[in-house]
Parts: sequence; structure tokens; C-alpha cells
Amino acid sequence: MKVLSLFDGMSCGQLALQKSGIHIDKYYAAEIDKFAMKIAKKNFTNTIQLGDVININNYGYNIFEKGSIDLLIGGSPCQGFSFAGKQLNFDDPRSKLFFEFSRIYNELKPKYFLLENVCMIQKSEDIISKYLNVKPILINSSL
Repeated sequence: MKVLSLFDGMSCGQLALQKSGIHIDKYYAAEIDKFAMKIAKKNFTNTIQLGDVININNYGYNIFEKGSIDLLIGGSPCQGFSFAGKQLNFDDPRSKLFFEFSRIYNELKPKYFLLENVCMIQKSEDIISKYLNVKPILINSSL
């Protein structure tokens, strides 16, 4: 399986796929935090780091060719959506990075995708649902 992980962090998505027994042929990661990238590279040496999600087209990998990515995963920054924060929603510049996920999803048209985020106000959830053309599934992570 060829995977593109946006906002990859320290590659927890890659760990989850491995623990699920899913074979990864290529794993591309878009991340800018140098410490997270260092941990990901240490634990997953075959990770192809692409850097900033906004400039993902500029790295010389043909990930935007038809069928080049089977699974798109990511969790765009959630601070603006979280009930624990100021609830700025899309007025928080970090929240607007969701639109990069949506853009890449629409360009790639992968077989599968998973977008992880927090519970949020209905209006923001509706906007995300509209852009991805799906309704979210609530998963209780404590279970």
C-alpha cells in the first residue's frame, strides 16, 4: 500500500498501520516539526519526508499521478476546533490547513482516506463534511 500522511507528526499513523498488519510499500510524510520528523525517521527509516504540506507538489516525487497513493491520512491542526481552546474554528490560521488536506484529497483521489480531528461545533463539522463529501464517524479513543 502506498500511503501519504499529512501533518504526520512522529508517524503514529504508520505505527497504527503496522500494528494492523497492513503492508506499506511507500510511506510519504508531510511534516514541518523537526523534532517529530527526527523521531519518525529514527523509528521508520523508509519514510519519505516531503516537508511542508503547502508545498507538497514541489518535492520531485510523482505522488500526484493517478493511482500513486492508495491511502491518504492526516489530522490537520485541531487547536482552533477544540472545545478546550478558544474555539476560533476556521478563524484560527492552523485550522485553515484542513483545506490543504481537502485540496490534496481532491487532487489525488485515493482509494481510501482517514482524517482525524476533535469534536467540534456543528458548523465547522458541516464545512469539513461538505468538502470531503462524507459525514464523520465518532470514535471514542479511550476505548
